[in-house]
Amino acid sequence: MVSAEDTSIARPFARLPGATQLPWIGRLLRLLPGLGLLFAIGYTGKYIEAWIRDYGKSHHLALPNIEYVLWAIVLGLIIGNALAGFRWFKVFAPGIGTYEFFLKLGIALLGVRFLLSDVLKLGGISLVLVALEFALATTMMAMLGKWFRLGPKLTALLAVGSSICGVSAIIATQGAIEASDEDASYAIGAILALGAVSLFIFPAIGHALHLGDHAYGLWVGLAVDNTAEATAAGALFSDEAGKWAVLAKTARNATIGFVVLGAALLFAARAGKRFEGSRAQLVWSKFPKFVLGFLLLSVLASGHFLAPGHVASLANLSRWAFLLTFAGVGLRTNFVELRRQGLRPLVVGALAETGIAVATLIMVTAADSTLGL
Repeated sequence: MVSAEDTSIARPFARLPGATQLPWIGRLLRLLPGLGLLFAIGYTGKYIEAWIRDYGKSHHLALPNIEYVLWAIVLGLIIGNALAGFRWFKVFAPGIGTYEFFLKLGIALLGVRFLLSDVLKLGGISLVLVALEFALATTMMAMLGKWFRLGPKLTALLAVGSSICGVSAIIATQGAIEASDEDASYAIGAILALGAVSLFIFPAIGHALHLGDHAYGLWVGLAVDNTAEATAAGALFSDEAGKWAVLAKTARNATIGFVVLGAALLFAARAGKRFEGSRAQLVWSKFPKFVLGFLLLSVLASGHFLAPGHVASLANLSRWAFLLTFAGVGLRTNFVELRRQGLRPLVVGALAETGIAVATLIMVTAADSTLGL
């Protein structure tokens, strides 16, 4: 999110000829530095991956295949945390913020790689597991929040963040329950910190337990909160696992509108107020529209309405969108800010996330052994 202070970086561009008549030029110019940085980091990560692979082949060495996903995130973490304190680095903030757009674009385009039969095959299993994960996450977070004496609204934000879709769910719920910016900041900080850790822990556990691509991807999609981190954690295991992680995570994301509505009704009742406005409109306003794009492209690909060349081009475009996304994941994770936000929300989140990860792993492995994922 760009602060009011950051808008000053656009002032030099406002003096360009025609900038006042064409305001979109000024907005575009504000995005260019950050977009360039995202592309440079993402492409460098892909170059490092290819260089290590080629070096190992040419020297007959069995080097680990560390995909560009991790390199892009690590480079983003290093650059972001090393330079975030400098005032001039704010010029990159607007463009870096577009990584969320590329995340949604990438997921929507990923629909061409899923036949509708695959989506329906996962749907029945995932809906049951999503419901179990939601009940488990909200119950566990409510209990821990009470034990650690967190405020009810902070606890609610942590609960929706861990059970649905991380930061997006927190932001959507904040306005619905009238939570303070401080509570939202604490919840977001905890979710971001835990999401960064999951990128390194989940693939290691998956390989140690010899999980299949489908089972691992389903586990990541259920247990990792932020869509960007879930996508990355899946892709770090394998390309196939990344696909299933996105699909499972998308199923969770689709419930956000209903969860926000439920939270709004609950806190309105607690405050002795009446909920005002259209319930259906609230649900639609919070519903992630990129889910519809994902399903539409899946239907078009399944019905062979797209030529094989077009499918390949759209799938490749989704990878380029994720390239920028993963660079943004690293750049936006500021460890100094997370440390300033206090330990209690982080401790509550860590305990709950650990419990959720273990429980969902057990559920997935049980489903895998009985249903043959």
